[in-house]
Amino acid sequence: MIVILGPTASGKTALASRIAYEFNGEVISADSRQVYRGMSIGTGKDLSEYCINGKNIPYHLIDIVEPGYEYNIFEFQKDFLKAYNSILSRGKLPVLCGGSGMYLESVLKKYEMKEAEGLNEPGDEFSNKTDDELNALLLSLRTPHNTTDLIDRQRMIRAIRIGLARDKEETKNLFPEEIKPMVFGIGWDREVLRKRITARLKQRIEHGMIEEVKDLLDHGLTPEQLKFYGLEYRYITLYLQKKLDFNEMFRLLNIAIHQFAKRQMTWFRKMEKAGLIIHWISGETDLNEKISKVKAQF
Repeated sequence: MIVILGPTASGKTALASRIAYEFNGEVISADSRQVYRGMSIGTGKDLSEYCINGKNIPYHLIDIVEPGYEYNIFEFQKDFLKAYNSILSRGKLPVLCGGSGMYLESVLKKYEMKEAEGLNEPGDEFSNKTDDELNALLLSLRTPHNTTDLIDRQRMIRAIRIGLARDKEETKNLFPEEIKPMVFGIGWDREVLRKRITARLKQRIEHGMIEEVKDLLDHGLTPEQLKFYGLEYRYITLYLQKKLDFNEMFRLLNIAIHQFAKRQMTWFRKMEKAGLIIHWISGETDLNEKISKVKAQF
């Protein structure tokens, strides 16, 4: 398996789809938000990049659940394995592509996880606990994977149930030993990446990202739900609620995405320190040169 990782706006999709084209492969997305239907612009699906020289490159784990559903890492692992085995059964090469560090790491480190029952049911057994008490209980079980686990009450309860399930029952490793990934990362000079992020944000707004968020609200998602689906949805929702004007929304969102990209790189460096070998490719090289570097290593 070839893995393509990198921060937001680094050009992962273009490289992964081209690798799949060159190596007779199919792409598996490792993005925690691209699983949702109707959230294409804000999550950066860039589906047009999966067509190369008139050939449609098959992709997996994109547009598989409805907005409002809380997709999780355990489900991702199972869905990844289904896609991975299906691709191999057709004699093709799996190409894992994404920037969600936890999703990537759950595959590359073969996280052992346990599915907890009743995750989305009301938290009656926790109803008498304050938010501070729930915070303390969650932190005693594990380090939250997402800071919103410590903000939203229902997410805290859900995360506690997962933690309790892991403590009570043995976890299982879903992954076969024969998965041997070769990992490539796209790296950019920080200032160049900042300019790419700002330019892409402007482009996405011009191509209807605000309208996409409005449509989701019109179809029943609440502002509270949308705020947890990523930075773009959070800040544009505040703009549509008239809590921010356009210029302030753009400024704050742009800063937040820059900070997010920095956190992504920190995560990838942490993975390297833990022993993962990442073959870094300069983002400033053209696509053909990137492909040549992958071919030389693979």
